[in-house]
Amino acid sequence: MECEFPTVNENMDEIREIFKTVKTIAVVGLSPNETKDSHKVAKYLQSVGYKIIPIYPKEETILGEKVYRSLAEVKEEIDMVDVFRKPAAVDHIVDAIEKRKDVKVLWLQKGIVNNKAAERAKKMGLKVVQNRCSMVDHKGLQ
Repeated sequence: MECEFPTVNENMDEIREIFKTVKTIAVVGLSPNETKDSHKVAKYLQSVGYKIIPIYPKEETILGEKVYRSLAEVKEEIDMVDVFRKPAAVDHIVDAIEKRKDVKVLWLQKGIVNNKAAERAKKMGLKVVQNRCSMVDHKGLQ
């Protein structure tokens, strides 16, 4: 392993706290395709009361919400960034988060691990979860 940060956050108390405090979730890579995991997860999170902000290169609306091309375009406050992109893209996502100053949580979905970006995000004061599904974890805590 390239650094001391775990590839998986097993601290369920911290994950429980994340879901209690987060209200607005920007979903990077939220597909309009209903069969894609990003769509299913975002739809679930929206159904249990979270405000979803889709970040996607195309479309005008997804799940009834205005679509933004990047985190930089979003004017409202974001509590959590939930990522459905390749691990290499996470470096640029952390760059965008650093410029915002409002994001408290970086969540990398199942199969997504970028320890270097996770370490940077933690040094910026963010809680970081890697290689876990936010929908599965939220359901598991109910």
